[in-house]
Amino acid sequence: MTATTQTATTQGAEGEARTYEVRTYGCQMNVHDSERLSGLLEDAGYVRAAEGDTPDVVVFNTCAVRENADNRLYGNLGHLRPIKMARKGMQIAVGGCLAQKDQGEIVRRAPWVDVVFGTHNIGSLPVLLERARIAEEAQVEIKESLETFPSTLPSRRESAYAAWVAISVGCNNTCTFCIVPSLRGKEKDRRPGDILNEVRTLVDQGVLEITLLGQNVNTYGVEFGDRLAFGKLLRACGDIEGLERVRFTSPHPAAFTDDVIAAMAETPNVMHQLHMPLQSGSDRILKAMRRSYRSERYLGIIERVRAAMPDAAISTDIIVGFPGETEEDFQQTLDVVRQSRFANAFTFQYSIRPGTPAATMEDQVPKAVVQERYERLVALQEEISWEENKKQVGRTLEVLVAEGEGRKDDATRRLSGRAADNRLVHLAGEAAADARPGDMVTVEVTYAAPHHLVADKVLSVRRTRAGDAWETRQAAPQRGSAVNLGMPTIGRPAPLPAEPSACSAV
Repeated sequence: MTATTQTATTQGAEGEARTYEVRTYGCQMNVHDSERLSGLLEDAGYVRAAEGDTPDVVVFNTCAVRENADNRLYGNLGHLRPIKMARKGMQIAVGGCLAQKDQGEIVRRAPWVDVVFGTHNIGSLPVLLERARIAEEAQVEIKESLETFPSTLPSRRESAYAAWVAISVGCNNTCTFCIVPSLRGKEKDRRPGDILNEVRTLVDQGVLEITLLGQNVNTYGVEFGDRLAFGKLLRACGDIEGLERVRFTSPHPAAFTDDVIAAMAETPNVMHQLHMPLQSGSDRILKAMRRSYRSERYLGIIERVRAAMPDAAISTDIIVGFPGETEEDFQQTLDVVRQSRFANAFTFQYSIRPGTPAATMEDQVPKAVVQERYERLVALQEEISWEENKKQVGRTLEVLVAEGEGRKDDATRRLSGRAADNRLVHLAGEAAADARPGDMVTVEVTYAAPHHLVADKVLSVRRTRAGDAWETRQAAPQRGSAVNLGMPTIGRPAPLPAEPSACSAV
């Protein structure tokens, strides 16, 4: 992009830099992609809109997993229509999985949209906005294969202390309920050296925690023929000085191997926390879902993980009401949940997604039945989560202080953060008042609820480089400072989606 073009693209009528806002829906991969979209726009001269201001460019990074994804998008687009009509030069762009699926349908239903782009060409956004501005008509560009690995694009990281690092994109599985493989494509793996270089760069900038990200992280290496590559990658992360916490999401039970368990147990900075989707405890339903494992194998993995790491916190995803599910099938799911003792579970009511094999299956379960089963599952898991959290009372934990984790933090002036096993901990003691997001606080747990812990006793505060970076950001906010190869700007991380979508529940 030339300097002349960039000026035309990113300056408004008053000569000021044009502002943007990215709205993200769906899984962690979308959160990762949105950091790249923000980086691309800032690299082109845009600046992030201040909270409460109407931006010049609104970008929707969409999800296609949920039944109401379409309604949610078109409802938001409808809300923006009169605002755009009243604001000269405002542009709206739609990307992500729903854009990849619906393509030209979006412009047909919402002709005031300026740009539609897919999952494979997020790097095209600034150019497409410029084309739409010059041509004064919508630009729709959907690629059928990946153009550029997202992690090579400019990025505006949202965190000074935690970061997503994508190790692969796409998925080679064919689960009958999931539309993601047709929208994200076949698995593409990054080379280990590129991943580790990105991690080192992040650590140099103050990041203490990384999450290795992929639709199916433990099949990493399939593209270059090394089935042990993921375990090796975990161990290599353990050699990076200054990197204190390593997490990953999400693995597939069928590909979960003992070398990964060993790498988790033997690498000090790999957290004893595992999110492993179950989806159903019924072997008959797992077969119908085209999930290539059965409940016995799943429970065997849980057993081996806990044998190697007794303190491991395991979470999962479960779908209730898949076509043909009987009460007996559902009871089998409840049995597996009881045996697994999950720290928490993300539970979903099955909904038809057009374009998936399950959408046309017979014996769709009535909504009322699905709802009743869902409520029973949630009640059981709440009981288990609370029992497991009560076991934490009296324990000493090291908590990475976060920003935006606790909804009531501002009102109560408390701090919150994540323990090593990813449990949410609210810090109620005044002794933690000097801690900053990114600092480490050693606490004693004094109370347990189903979804969080409370620590009134703060034993010590360890100030970190990440906390220094957060403090620097508060003193001098950095805007428009996107850089390449995943290097972060100073900021706070977007919280994890409240309910990981099936996009991450492979």
